[in-house]
Amino acid sequence: MHSFTEENYLKAIYALTQKSEGSPDGSPVSLSGASSDPLPVNTNAIAERVATKAASVTDMLKKLADKQLIHYQKYQGVTLTETGRKAALNIIRRHRLWEVFLVDKLGFGWHEVHSLAEELEHIRSDELIDKLEAFLGNPQVDPHGDPIPDHAGQVRHPVSQTLSVTEAGQTVVVTGVLEHSSSFLQYLEKIGLVLNAEVLMRELNQFDKSLFIRINHQSDTFISHEVARNVLVSGKG
Repeated sequence: MHSFTEENYLKAIYALTQKSEGSPDGSPVSLSGASSDPLPVNTNAIAERVATKAASVTDMLKKLADKQLIHYQKYQGVTLTETGRKAALNIIRRHRLWEVFLVDKLGFGWHEVHSLAEELEHIRSDELIDKLEAFLGNPQVDPHGDPIPDHAGQVRHPVSQTLSVTEAGQTVVVTGVLEHSSSFLQYLEKIGLVLNAEVLMRELNQFDKSLFIRINHQSDTFISHEVARNVLVSGKG
């Protein structure tokens, strides 16, 4: 049994590992969720992720290492052990299933559910989560397009790219977001740039890389490069 704080650290380390293995330029990428040689995560990155001091992080990393949940050597970064990776994926599974429940069954907006799911994810009943998953119809992704790990800890990451690298004249479909802040999600919802929205890339402004797009064949709008680089898309199937 792991404490709430330990679970938060495991989830943070997993997320940072995934981020380090992604493509920084927005080109197509597919993450397996079970890298054979994950890149180490440094202490400062973990401290920023969990909003605490580096010294506190070091103390927790020692505890996690003692429990054989991480590989940790001072100044050499951190990686999850297989046991730690499975624990992190189980926490993520619970979090994302609760987000689906909150949006689909209770009517919360996709910008409202992250903090609530942060609390609910610590309910450790496997039976409850399995029944929740079945009740929801075994969803594959959460309301933000993030894949939901299955009971065995397997994650299916579809190949995607950021909207910022879409070429003029190309039509794509929104599959997820990289930024989960409430203000960002509210903005996307306001302009209709939500999951499964169809987007035609009409023009790229070479000066500031802003995009002129058409959403769902009807709404024309400009979006900034910063917005575009945080929206994931795939080719229209």
